Amino acid sequence: MTSDPPRVSATWLALRDPADAASRSVELVARLRRHLAGRTHLVLHDLGSGSGSMLRWLAPRLPGPQHWVLHDRDADLLAQATLDVPTAADGSPVTAATRRGDLTRLTAADLDGADVVTASALLDMLTAEEIDRVVAACASAGCPTLFAISVIGRVQLTPPDPLDAAVAAAFNDHQRRMLGDRRLLGPDAVGAAVAAFGRHGVGTVLRPSPWRLGAAQAELTAEWFRGWVAAAREQRPELAGPLTDYAARRLAEAAAGRLGVLVGHLDLLAGAG
Repeated sequence: MTSDPPRVSATWLALRDPADAASRSVELVARLRRHLAGRTHLVLHDLGSGSGSMLRWLAPRLPGPQHWVLHDRDADLLAQATLDVPTAADGSPVTAATRRGDLTRLTAADLDGADVVTASALLDMLTAEEIDRVVAACASAGCPTLFAISVIGRVQLTPPDPLDAAVAAAFNDHQRRMLGDRRLLGPDAVGAAVAAFGRHGVGTVLRPSPWRLGAAQAELTAEWFRGWVAAAREQRPELAGPLTDYAARRLAEAAAGRLGVLVGHLDLLAGAG
């Protein structure tokens, strides 16, 4: 097995982008804005930027000129991230630069000059040591940190099915799997991040940011469900037989717009009062 994180496809990121945008906590953004009041220019570092989802969502919610530094290991996604840079909330210009590198080795020097650090759908792909390293870098930078859309291991499907709980448990175990020599934290990542910030004397605020998927998101629901089941099957091969009929039923419900899915996430804001 390789210890490298799996490559995320641009297609998947584009599909999930509207759901992420609808779910992230605007209350935490309001807190962040109050904390930043009076700043005339912002430098924001976005970790695990992918194709730029956080930039497109947050930049128009913050006033004043902004410069974003987008960190990711995938050069192709970084190239996409700078193609559609929005303006700020008051129409001020927003610029973006990319920085390719391994976020699991992040240091305080990588965040030099940052006014805000952000990330979305990142924490659950890290180990305990990596979260400690990222948090230490953010704490050393002395600026607010906004980590959005972190999974917490809670999924609810409507209508319910007797196999839902077994699949959810297997998926959560898969999120905590060994990847080479790395033990991922999965749904335990937010708690680890809160504890790590606490060790640096930095307070945190948490807010729910669940995906609520229904008929209007049928394509995303089906794609998410396929990945959810595939991970459960990989974790517990003995489920392969029962999951064949289960997946067919659920995908038929999704195609007909009858499957509702709630995927639990948490947003975390640190160092902003």
